[in-house]
Amino acid sequence: MHDHRRLGRALDLFDTDPLIGAGLPFWLPDGAAVRHALEEYVRELERQAGYRHVYSPVLGKRELYEMSGHWAHYRDDMFPPMGIGGEEMVLRPSLCPHHAVLFRSRPHSHRELPLRMAELGGMFRSELSGVLGGLTRVRAMQLNDAHVFCRPDQVAGEVLAALALIRQAYGALGITAARYRLSLPAEGGKYVADPALWRRANAVLVEALDAAGVAYEEAGGEAAFYGPKIDVQVADRAGRESTLSTVQVDFHQPARFDLGYTGPDGARHRPVMVHRAVIGSVERAVAHLVEVHQGAFPAWLAPVQLLVLPVGEEQRPQAEELVREAVVRGLRAELAGPDAGTLGARVRAGRLVPYQAVVGAAEAADGRVALRLRDGRRPGPLPAAEALRLIGGRVAAHSVELWPEP
Repeated sequence: MHDHRRLGRALDLFDTDPLIGAGLPFWLPDGAAVRHALEEYVRELERQAGYRHVYSPVLGKRELYEMSGHWAHYRDDMFPPMGIGGEEMVLRPSLCPHHAVLFRSRPHSHRELPLRMAELGGMFRSELSGVLGGLTRVRAMQLNDAHVFCRPDQVAGEVLAALALIRQAYGALGITAARYRLSLPAEGGKYVADPALWRRANAVLVEALDAAGVAYEEAGGEAAFYGPKIDVQVADRAGRESTLSTVQVDFHQPARFDLGYTGPDGARHRPVMVHRAVIGSVERAVAHLVEVHQGAFPAWLAPVQLLVLPVGEEQRPQAEELVREAVVRGLRAELAGPDAGTLGARVRAGRLVPYQAVVGAAEAADGRVALRLRDGRRPGPLPAAEALRLIGGRVAAHSVELWPEP
């Protein structure tokens, strides 16, 4: 059962319903826990990298997307406008026009740049029903999006930093890039007609890829309408590729929105806009993680991180106290009591949980737990507080390893 659509439903992560509609999955509690952990991780990763987070509306006037170029170049993938009070409102297909408006809402000096603006925000694509599937192709998604507004001399460094951030996240997620793709325009496509800007943007991306020492392949017809981009491709178990992360250089929208900053010479200058998504859409990221890990997520991502199993009803009070203490420490912990079956059956039922703590009569008497790791290791009876400390350390470090090295 390698396909995330079947496995995700079997694991009670997500599902769909005809009353909600195709391409609009809903998240069940375990799936919501995975999603929340992923979102919190990427927010903190970005914060430490100097990003400031914002919120912006999922609707905008049609004029906003005419100004950005989306209406002319991307309209076929957008939902039709809604007439509200004599105005045409549109569900956004992208966050970048909103972030451009946020940038221009305040004056900026060269001293503030690069200004890194990030948002985990909703966006909408009018996908045809025939291409929808599970979490990989949906009509409503949460995008891990960010835009860096910088001076021209800062662009290559920001692209390089974005690539490093993507590699760091992939390490914590336990996933591997299949290849890096330099996505270029195709002849006759719907692209912004400014060859000089395309050449400038392409040169910067190539410079950053070379500086990062990353092998890449060029692909025509895969560029954004406003410029070339780096796509980080991942592959599922069947070898099918999809784009998870992107880095794009945009000279077009800063000009369309007349963005500016005051330079050291006192004159007004045009910033460059670097678009980047570390994990892309949350939906597609979780789909890939389900297929890569087959439900055995890294401990920090697991829906349930610790399963506490009292051997008998006599140990239930100690087991319940251990669960409470684990929850207070920030762990996702649950109790699997004797009423759920034999100890062996409960252990097998929780085989995807990273840590299982068995509490028998001996452990209950001296405040210890018999710890079992998902990979079969048994660190031995440990004081309950010590076991929680070690588990918490693995989770806090966003480690793919279940236990510290001896």
